Amino acid sequence: MALVYRPMLQFSGMLFSLLGWVLSCLTTYLPQWKNLNLELNELEIWTMGLWQACVVQEEGGMQCKDFDSFLALPPELRISRILMFFSNGSGLLGLMLSGFGLDCLKIGERQQEQKKRLLLFGGMLFWISGITAIVPVSWVAHSTVQEFWDENIPDIVPRWDFGEALFVGWLAGFCLILGGSLLNCTTCSTEIHLSSVHYAVTEQQDQCQHLETETRP
Repeated sequence: MALVYRPMLQFSGMLFSLLGWVLSCLTTYLPQWKNLNLELNELEIWTMGLWQACVVQEEGGMQCKDFDSFLALPPELRISRILMFFSNGSGLLGLMLSGFGLDCLKIGERQQEQKKRLLLFGGMLFWISGITAIVPVSWVAHSTVQEFWDENIPDIVPRWDFGEALFVGWLAGFCLILGGSLLNCTTCSTEIHLSSVHYAVTEQQDQCQHLETETRP
């Protein structure tokens, strides 16, 4: 991999990772994990998130109520809270470690091996953060589909549908995994320092001058 592409890959990796981390934090607190549209009253839309349930009315705006108990939540929402917190924490740690491993940062410039390890470890944390963001939203989506097509539930009972937060969570996980992959790709490239190139050219010129001196009569 050419040296000129390395800073560009690192910048792109950090940009995607930062975008994924912000979207992951946004997904955690959005109340639109599930949407429910009542046929009897089309002016009201109910939404459910990890922390609260809300009702959106055309005239009265949005009114939300926090969940009273963590243990009273469905299993997928309880586990989703834990996984999203873990995703946000590992993503933040990956941003800090990867930042110290960037080539553009002059701190620790002589310790390239340690910077390479920090960049690699940061990329792996982004992978973990992306996977732990995709798993809860996919689990909630799977349970929503099962409940929607459950034949034991009467047809007159309203069904929950996908909320906007699920799509934001999938995008967040994709950005985190892509950013971590780009950063890990840069650790596989070999960095060529200008000082070593200059030394090699100087040494080659000295050898040529020495050969010319020996061949002269």
